[in-house]
Amino acid sequence: MVTSRHFADIGYKAFSGSMMILTLYGGYLCSIRAYRYFQRRNKLKEAAENQTSEIIKD
Repeated sequence: MVTSRHFADIGYKAFSGSMMILTLYGGYLCSIRAYRYFQRRNKLKEAAENQTSEIIKD
């Protein structure tokens, strides 16, 4: 028979587990966004350098 304390323990563990999964997923999303930001910044920097060198050649 499930007592109220046992039921509360199960609920707490389920809630804690779901919060842990959400935290890991949030960290994953944040790291992907940061990676894309730095990749885009590097591409824009390279494009700006190439653009100025072409203007100087003309």
